[in-house]
Amino acid sequence: MARAMAQADMRMAGQLLGAALLLSVLPVTSWGLTGDRNQPMNIEADRATLNEKTGNSIYEGNVHVQQGTLVLQGSKMTVQISDNEIDTIILTGSPATYRQRPDGKDTDQHAEAGRIEYHASEDRIILLENARVWQSGAEEFRSDRIIFNLKSNTVNAGGNTPGDRVRITLQPGSKKDKELPAPPP
Repeated sequence: MARAMAQADMRMAGQLLGAALLLSVLPVTSWGLTGDRNQPMNIEADRATLNEKTGNSIYEGNVHVQQGTLVLQGSKMTVQISDNEIDTIILTGSPATYRQRPDGKDTDQHAEAGRIEYHASEDRIILLENARVWQSGAEEFRSDRIIFNLKSNTVNAGGNTPGDRVRITLQPGSKKDKELPAPPP
């Protein structure tokens, strides 16, 4: 029973986190390979604690999740399920990383941060601690804090302390130059 719960947790977690990151990362990106959702998910970690009663699953030590082109890596991943649906996924590491190949693209989409949080009920992804989102040879977005609101398709970035800066790199001659995310309020 615990193994089935872990498989269901990770299947939903990977699909939701991957889809959510791809939906929310700069407007210059597209969905991950549509076939990824139908691929088997492989999870590796040094330890796993699954609590069926609370719906909380914790994967620790060299966490590696792969489903098709989707790859998540970190030192710890916590998945909270409420009413048989993903509520929260938190992936931490030095850094925690995400990679997936968008449909129609030759290169992978990447994201990394000390902490990657996915809040399903709020349709929100938060990248904290040296957050960076990029696609090889394309635009790059950096900040200590990047918040993607999936409902409104907005990006807010920047820290709460002086000196925290948002950095965006645009490649010359790109059509995407005109597709910058909305500036933070």
